[in-house]
Amino acid sequence: LRVDGHTDKVPFTSTGRYRDNWELSQGRALSVVKYLVVKENVPPARLAATGFGEFQQIDVGDTPEALAKNRRIEFKFTER
Repeated sequence: LRVDGHTDKVPFTSTGRYRDNWELSQGRALSVVKYLVVKENVPPARLAATGFGEFQQIDVGDTPEALAKNRRIEFKFTER
């Protein structure tokens, strides 16, 4: 199972844990993977965390609703 993290296109400006949207999306995906391993006992070898930043938008608009659609986690079933 591949866990994909995505962000909106608003430039990331925090001085905290992540430097940009790409790192934020990776962090989100990794948080989900860790949850699945720790809380749901999913074997780690069956999981992968991937961050795509703002580069795979599903809505290119600038409305709050469009931006919210792009801040997401997707689950992708992959073959071995």
